[in-house]
Amino acid sequence: MPSNVLEGDSMDQDVESPVAIHQPKLPKQARDDLPRHISRDRTKRKIQRYVRKDGKCNVHHGNVRETYRYLTDIFTTLVDLKWRFNLLIFVMVYTVTWLFFGMIWWLIAYIRGDMDHIEDPSWTPCVTNLNGFVSAFLFSIETETTIGYGYRVITDKCPEGIILLLIQSVLGSIVNAFMVGCMFVKISQPKKRAETLVFSTHAVISMRDGKLCLMFRVGDLRNSHIVEASIRAKLIKSKQTSEGEFIPLNQTDINVGYYTGDDRLFLVSPLIISHEINQQSPFWEISKAQLPKEELEIVVILEGMVEATGMTCQARSSYVTSEILWGYRFTPVLTLEDGFYEVDYNSFHETYETSTPSLSAKELAELASRAELPLSWSVSSKLNQRADPETEEEEKNLEEQTERNGDVANLENESRV
Repeated sequence: MPSNVLEGDSMDQDVESPVAIHQPKLPKQARDDLPRHISRDRTKRKIQRYVRKDGKCNVHHGNVRETYRYLTDIFTTLVDLKWRFNLLIFVMVYTVTWLFFGMIWWLIAYIRGDMDHIEDPSWTPCVTNLNGFVSAFLFSIETETTIGYGYRVITDKCPEGIILLLIQSVLGSIVNAFMVGCMFVKISQPKKRAETLVFSTHAVISMRDGKLCLMFRVGDLRNSHIVEASIRAKLIKSKQTSEGEFIPLNQTDINVGYYTGDDRLFLVSPLIISHEINQQSPFWEISKAQLPKEELEIVVILEGMVEATGMTCQARSSYVTSEILWGYRFTPVLTLEDGFYEVDYNSFHETYETSTPSLSAKELAELASRAELPLSWSVSSKLNQRADPETEEEEKNLEEQTERNGDVANLENESRV
């Protein structure tokens, strides 16, 4: 069945609607000219993820003409490169600087005539025991890395060599600081720490404390905790303004406890993050039947500091409409053992079905306000209560008619008298 096929697919792939009818590809103009109901029913609908399940943003930057901006922040550019390119640049920078200064040391010795007096004991060269380019290259490496084997040394009869020694020492220190700092920042990046911060594969909608809520679960697999952890959620959905402006991938905040402080987490064990669907919620008018028709994505962001390094870490995930289960709750994973609490991560993603009304939160609030009764009362009783005002109006009309008839009778009696 199509639903089984969807569940078997990887979460990183595009989520397709259950109904997919293949038809020949049409030009863009022809697709735009199709009626709206035909384009919705007879074409394959895809919900393209904005953020993948592993947290990577599915956005590619194209036609960037101002590429010089990457060079103005060269340090961040190098840190963001892949490891193979970073290591290649690391080796190339040192090799080029050694070759460059080695060439200059060889030119100084060649111009001064040291190459012509190699075997002359009365000649004082710029660098002793420098007899070619290879020895100049080795002296350059010894100078920049401060190895100093003691076989090749600079003499005090070469002022140009002394100046070059100062320049190479300073530039070598700058290169070491830049490259070693770049490698250290890249190694200590907390991206891998986010791999042990897990989100539930599905989000659920069910009743909690008499209110309809959207919920998802987060957990930390490590014993070292995330300090000052906080959670945020965004609704990614295209919209059209009243003026006709189309805003693709509009971002709307989803309140997960910002005003009450529930968004700040003590993430020692898995927690269920709850969003109350009220009038300020973007899900206020969405019912169970309407939810599969919506093209939306919920992006959840967990931030905090790594306890071991103090660096900020961020983990992301997302849920599309097919990953939001209406009328389900999460299976408890925390149990009390002998002297400690145990978390069963085998049940971390498991859910179970629960009794949940299929109406939207707006419709439930309207029914509750009309009846002024708990939401557990049946709809039939509420419908009967709707007829009560009508009977009251009929009785009121009869009373008014009786009063009018009485007034007319009194007038007739007075006229007779």
